[in-house]
Amino acid sequence: MADSKFRRELGQQLRVDSVRAAATAGSGHPTSSMSAADLMAVLLDGHLRLDYEHPHDPHNDHLIFSKGHASPLYYSMLKAAGAIDEAEFATYRQFGSRLEGHPTPRIPPTDVATGSLGQGLPVGVGIAWAGRNLDRLPYRVWVLCGDSEMAEGSIWEAFEHAAHYRLDNLTVIVDVNRLGQTTETMLGWDVETYAERARAFGWHAVVVDGHDVDAIDAAYAAAESTADRPTVLFAKTKKGKGVKAVEDLPGKHGKPLDDPEAAIAELGGQRDLAVQVAKPDVADEAHVFAVDGGELPTWEVGENVATRLAYGQALAALGSIRGDVVALDGEVSNSTHSELFAQAHPERYVEMYIAEQQMIAAAVGMQARGWVAYASTFAAFFSRAYDFIRMAAISRADLRLSGSHAGVSIGPDGPSQMALEDLAAFRAVHGSTVLHPSDANQTAQLVAEMADRPGISYLRTLRGKTQVRTRPDEKVFVGGSRVLRSSEDDHVTLVACGVTVDEAYKAAELLAAVGIRARVIDCYSIKPVDAMTLLTAAAETHSVVTVEDHWPEGGLGDAVLEALAAFSPVTVRKLAVREMPGSGTPEELLEAAGIDAKAIAAEARELLAERHAPVG
Repeated sequence: MADSKFRRELGQQLRVDSVRAAATAGSGHPTSSMSAADLMAVLLDGHLRLDYEHPHDPHNDHLIFSKGHASPLYYSMLKAAGAIDEAEFATYRQFGSRLEGHPTPRIPPTDVATGSLGQGLPVGVGIAWAGRNLDRLPYRVWVLCGDSEMAEGSIWEAFEHAAHYRLDNLTVIVDVNRLGQTTETMLGWDVETYAERARAFGWHAVVVDGHDVDAIDAAYAAAESTADRPTVLFAKTKKGKGVKAVEDLPGKHGKPLDDPEAAIAELGGQRDLAVQVAKPDVADEAHVFAVDGGELPTWEVGENVATRLAYGQALAALGSIRGDVVALDGEVSNSTHSELFAQAHPERYVEMYIAEQQMIAAAVGMQARGWVAYASTFAAFFSRAYDFIRMAAISRADLRLSGSHAGVSIGPDGPSQMALEDLAAFRAVHGSTVLHPSDANQTAQLVAEMADRPGISYLRTLRGKTQVRTRPDEKVFVGGSRVLRSSEDDHVTLVACGVTVDEAYKAAELLAAVGIRARVIDCYSIKPVDAMTLLTAAAETHSVVTVEDHWPEGGLGDAVLEALAAFSPVTVRKLAVREMPGSGTPEELLEAAGIDAKAIAAEARELLAERHAPVG
């Protein structure tokens, strides 16, 4: 039988250690930690099944601190479980320490980075989906949320998806301590309203006193025995519980206690309790999907194929080659063509509907379990989930994202559907890879290479068809490029990507007609960019025109400028979309934006004239 006294003492230890951690660091969130201490003490002693000596064992339960600012509590739990020692605990928030201000995977068994509120629960949905449908193991996902983050829309996307997929292996613990950073939360301690909302989404909702260890224990047991739906506990707690100077008082958020020694004494003094956390059941092996094998699709030079279609066909083929590949889409799979993967491998496909934040979070959760996740939607809609992508990089997550329908070349749908900032946004993500193939054969090879690429990989695909110029046997790789035409005495270099490659090639032909020799580079890898090919071209022509279906800031042109920054003399002109587009045909819109063949040729002639080149 569970020892209630031990759990109460353990809760007090977690409070004391939270106070100590913040006091040593001179910063942190001890009061937010103290409110949830009893909740975590009961979880640690009797319900969590996690082998801290083998933190990457696939059978382990998963604990996600969606309220990542309560890191003093999380690290206090790690100390009580023996995952870290007192010496490391004392390094909290210090330079070089694994115990950062908000948890990251640098300290196992942390699955993902948290701290941007509203993200832990959506990631938990992804891990729970993987447990049920991919790993097919009985591990449970526990998520600790704060009540302030219940105002985040992403939390309710997660509630909706978890209920839809009947993830009864997911338990959410909401620490309803009433006080946010600056004011009381919208509902305060109205835990019944929270519960009614959760039940309306299809959850099993329990209201509990968050400082009654026996009631908490019973609530966890009820969650573990509930089938066909996830469970959420709304636990009424007090921020800063146990210390009169801060308990349930505003203005104490995110600050060490003024008198930590007095607070520790009030809490009963420092303790050194150790918890023997239950080990998981390791009887079953993680599921492995059998595959038939096969090869990536190829196309003949001269065919006209949309790169979005090539993405779908390549992804479906990759799924037949590799059983660890999974795919997600935001209800546009007939446009991104991820539907081809869904048709070929339905058990490894998950529909995320129009919920891009949840889609990215679920992919992060799946990759945390070792699955090779590809997620696709219209390129413009990734901007809605950008914070999740940013946090995924902090999580050291390996994601493969495909954005279709990019740029003005999509035609009459108008600017709301035209991603014109995506290349800049993804280039700004730490450690990212940004790819924009111009034809189907490039696309297929890059889709496959993304599978083993660390970090966040982004593949931009096109709505319209483009001519296949890359031979099926030609090697395409991250960091590479293709020189479509060149000579030993070229006058100017045209650098393009995606739809503008065809336009640059046509421009070279227009220039050739007036005696100007143009080198054309298909820069399908924008980050990392093929700096050597660009430097060689700059050294030989001294004149470079970049052209992209993207805003001028942060895209191809800036990538080229960065590559050539130390080279002199060279003149670079950037052609890009500079005015807000409207509806029209692709041809009309490319012309209006000044990125079609005629505009490229005119820019090259003007540049050469300014450099007094004796040509044309």
